[in-house]
Amino acid sequence: MKHNSHNLTFKFCHNPVEFNKWTDKNLLQYCLGGTLYMPGTQNIVDKLLGKELPELKSMVMCFEDAISEEDVSKAEENVLSHLNVLASAIDEKKIEIGDIPLMFLRVRDTEQFFTFSERLTKRQSSVLTGFVFPKFYSLNAHAYLEQLKVLNEKFEITLYAMPILEGKTIAYRESRVGELDKLKLILDPYQQYILNIRIGGTDFSSLFGVRRGISSSVYDILPVRDAISDILNFFNRMEDGYTVSAPVWEYFLAYKQDDIEKYIGNSMHRSLLTKEPIVNEAIDGLLREVLQDKTNGMVGKTVIHPSHLRFVNAMQAVTLEEFEDATQILQASGGVLKSDVGNKMNEVGPHRNWAKRIELRAKVYGVIKDENEYLNLFKG
Repeated sequence: MKHNSHNLTFKFCHNPVEFNKWTDKNLLQYCLGGTLYMPGTQNIVDKLLGKELPELKSMVMCFEDAISEEDVSKAEENVLSHLNVLASAIDEKKIEIGDIPLMFLRVRDTEQFFTFSERLTKRQSSVLTGFVFPKFYSLNAHAYLEQLKVLNEKFEITLYAMPILEGKTIAYRESRVGELDKLKLILDPYQQYILNIRIGGTDFSSLFGVRRGISSSVYDILPVRDAISDILNFFNRMEDGYTVSAPVWEYFLAYKQDDIEKYIGNSMHRSLLTKEPIVNEAIDGLLREVLQDKTNGMVGKTVIHPSHLRFVNAMQAVTLEEFEDATQILQASGGVLKSDVGNKMNEVGPHRNWAKRIELRAKVYGVIKDENEYLNLFKG
C-alpha cells in the first residue's frame, strides 16, 4: 500500500513509501491516515479482492456501536469468513499482503473479545492488524491488554491494540487526570502492542448533550476540547512514543469532481481560515478540523464515509517548506538557523521533536510543493 496514490498524475516532491501490516511499528503508527469504520456485518471482501477501494488504507470492522447486540454472532461469522478468504487469496498469490488495508476489529467488551479471540486462528491473524478496544478504562485495560499479549505469544504474530479513550471517567474533569494517569501506567509496559490512541469525541459530546454543527469543529465544544487537550498531554509526548488519532467527523456529505476543479488555484489555506467555500459545507468543515488535528500533533482521523478518505490522507502530506525546515533541523547539531525560505527561525533544540514527526509524515504521505497543492491531490 501507498498513501495518496489515487491520483496517478500528481507529482510529489518526494513520493510516499509503501507499507503493510509488517512495517516497523515506529513508522506504521503514522500510516493509518483516514481509518474507515463499518459494521462487522458488512460484506466488503469482494471489494478488497477487486482492489475497488484504492484510497482505503486502514479500516475497522465493528462489533460494538455499529451493530445491535443480536447481530454480534452474525458479525463474528462474517469477519472470520473475510479473514479466511483474504488469507486464501494470499496463499493462492491472487493478492499480496500489501493489497489489504490495515484491518482492525472493534470488539464489544472484554467478554466478547475473549470469546472471539479464542476462535481466531494463526492463519486468520496473518491478515489482521489488530483490535480496537472501546470504552477503555483503568478497570478493564489490563484484561484487554493481557489477552492481546496472549494472542501475540500464541500466534507469534504482532497484533496491535488501538484503545479508545472515552466515557465519563475521562470526560468529567474531577476524575480525568487520575484516570489518565492510571491508564498511562497500565499501557506503558504493553507499549510494543499499542499502535495508536484513539479519542471518542462523539461519546464525549453526548455526555454533555451537545454536537458540533457542519460548519464548526469538535474543538469549539469546550468540555470536549478540554478532554482532548488532557489526552494529548498524557499520550502525545515525544519521549513516550505514542501517537494519537483525531476524533471522527460525523457528516456524510461527499463532493462532486467539478467542485474541486472549480477551486483549483485558489488559496485553500486562506479559504479555510476565512470560511470561504472550497468544496461544500461538509468537506470544508472536515478540512478545517483536520488542520486543527494536525496543529495539535494528531495523525490521521476516524471517518465514516469512503469519500472522506482522500481528503484526510491528502491533508497529512507535508509541504516542501515544512520538509526542508525539518531536514535542516535534523541535520544540525544545535543553535538557531534561518529557514531556507528565509521566513522563520529554526531553533534546533526546541524544534527537533517537531522535525522528527514531519520526517515520518513525509515518508508516509509524501511531500508536496505548497498548501495549494492539496487541492490537486484531492482529485482522482
